[in-house]
Amino acid sequence: MLDLSLKSLLNRRFVASLTVISIALSIALILGVERLRNEARSSFANSASGIDLIVAARGNDVQILMATVFGVGTTGTGISWDSFEMVEGLPQIAWTVPVLMGDNHRGYPVIGTSESYFGRFRHSGGKSLTFKSGGAFNDSDSAVVGAEVAQTLGYVPGTVIVNAHGSGEVAFDIHDEAPFTITGVLAPTRTAVDRMVFVSLEGFDALHEKRSPKAADPFATPTGVLEKEGQSNNEKRNENAHEDDKHGHENDEHKDEHADEHEHKPGTINAIFAGLTNKSGILSVQRHLADYRGEALSAVMPNVALLQLWSLTGTAETALRLMAGAVALAGMIGMVVMLSAALDARRREFAILRSVGATPGNIFALIVVEAVLLLLTGILLGYIILSANMLLFNPVLATKFGLHIGVGLPSFREVLLIALVLCFGLVASVVPALRVYRMTLADGLSKRL
Repeated sequence: MLDLSLKSLLNRRFVASLTVISIALSIALILGVERLRNEARSSFANSASGIDLIVAARGNDVQILMATVFGVGTTGTGISWDSFEMVEGLPQIAWTVPVLMGDNHRGYPVIGTSESYFGRFRHSGGKSLTFKSGGAFNDSDSAVVGAEVAQTLGYVPGTVIVNAHGSGEVAFDIHDEAPFTITGVLAPTRTAVDRMVFVSLEGFDALHEKRSPKAADPFATPTGVLEKEGQSNNEKRNENAHEDDKHGHENDEHKDEHADEHEHKPGTINAIFAGLTNKSGILSVQRHLADYRGEALSAVMPNVALLQLWSLTGTAETALRLMAGAVALAGMIGMVVMLSAALDARRREFAILRSVGATPGNIFALIVVEAVLLLLTGILLGYIILSANMLLFNPVLATKFGLHIGVGLPSFREVLLIALVLCFGLVASVVPALRVYRMTLADGLSKRL
């Protein structure tokens, strides 16, 4: 039966090929949508797995999450360093990491933060960040780059880079007077961290201060007078130098007491990543920050914000699934049409098979086996098409969206989808098979006028 079915399909290879291609495209689309959806959700969840709260200026939770964790968009207004110290001092807070944003490097977001970011940030269910080469900041003009940035742009420790003001690929002002030297390259995490450039808080602030000239004073003293006054001022400074030296050691000792804390205190920051001593205290912290009178703050729980994001994207996901299902349905209908359209041309073939002893059940099985061969070939070809496209477009997806869709064996859910398509195809093949089953020997041998 199998051999006869293969020969029959080869005899009608053109129409059979079109049917197989139709089924293959529907399979590739269904599995592609499923993989894209799962990878997007997994990537988002992994990126925010180690953060208990994100504190930022009052705003939309999803917007704050996207800006701070994924480097997409902005948080709007900043928050003061006093608010940071207030959050840091709460008894329920175990650790805090300040975050500054607003610059980019060749389209990649630049994040200003402290060295504690690399020790506190967690991803993929609790994994800590590790360095593939080099290490964290060792100076105010140091930078650390994610794995994708380093791979795409060919960066290694020691490379000098220049950042620009603005988000995304839009650069309003190139900070070429304030270059940074890469001190470390992070190991791949398959999260948004791979697409980020990190600089110190001091370096981030200094980068903007150097491009912010002071406004001209219309009442300023002419340059020539300033030079004369400068000479006299220098003499006065020399006289006061000895007095300043007396207090130098005392000031240095005072600074050393806080050397392990945040050495640089910017005027404003965009957000705070915070970890809690006890997860059960998260609601009390949220209430405290909501009632804080210093400035309007939002305390965002990443997991809750992700649920809000999925609710927003749920309609799009449903639309994609419906579209994929419609394509699969069209493929199944095409197979039924192909098998049914060939029945009239094969009436004499079936009659001859009946005349040599084939039963109606054998003819029924012949049509079903042909349908199974078409479906299996289409499924296999569809999976090959999907894998080839993933290999081809993975670099683009990784660069533009930070998604790394794996190429390998199908997951359990994908197997269920393939099985569903196969079962539906088998049910659809019963329609032409029943028509054949009802044909009689006399109908097949009689000449129709």
